[in-house]
Amino acid sequence: MDLELTDKYVIVTGASRGIGRAITEKFYEEGSHLLLIARDEELLSDLKESLDRQGTSSVHTLSCDVASASAPDTIDRKLQEIFPHVDVLVNNAGATIRGGDTESNWRQSFELNVMAPLRIMETLRESLLKSEHASVINISSIFGREHGGPPQYQSSKAAQIALSNSYARNWASDGIRINNIAPGSIAFEGGSWGNRLVEDPEGMAEFIRNEIPGGRFGKPEEVADAVVWLASKRASWVIGSTIPVDGGQSRSAI
Repeated sequence: MDLELTDKYVIVTGASRGIGRAITEKFYEEGSHLLLIARDEELLSDLKESLDRQGTSSVHTLSCDVASASAPDTIDRKLQEIFPHVDVLVNNAGATIRGGDTESNWRQSFELNVMAPLRIMETLRESLLKSEHASVINISSIFGREHGGPPQYQSSKAAQIALSNSYARNWASDGIRINNIAPGSIAFEGGSWGNRLVEDPEGMAEFIRNEIPGGRFGKPEEVADAVVWLASKRASWVIGSTIPVDGGQSRSAI
């Protein structure tokens, strides 16, 4: 299936590892031009080098913390240097802020999982308006719709979903589609679930038996497949939706 993403201009935050890296690689396979954003400059450089060896489309990188107040303007300046506009924005950067249920952790969770994508969306709106088929995809979590994870994470992901839905209704008439992808438990090397598989294989096997009807942890590539489809014109009638990619893990009936 041709998703018609060749020569589209795509921004991916949190691009250097895990789900973000898989999303990056899928867009590259589709022939998109990429601006990849993450904090770890070395990992970004390694990813760019890996993609450049294939030599099919342009790859640019930007090392910054998307939760910082200056990040959106930094991203916008870089964008204007390299692309005429942006067709697809994937707000993937996010995390569980560990260390207890403190006010500081609550603030950090909302800065990273809610305010960062909000600021970036608002700052890049004018560039998105220049696209014929603009799409914003926010990577949330199934725990934004039901109980799971630390309370500050669950609450911030629920707020992210609500933010996306609200903006989707407001921006749809301008030709900008906004949707969420809600991954379940995704395992990759160096990630939370990947580490737990190594540290406690028996406990994780029991978790899978009890919680995931699909019988295994998800793969980053499976989330990425949903993202590239959602970014394409094939999903042109999908607006304001939250799509779980979770092997049946969600218990929510809605």
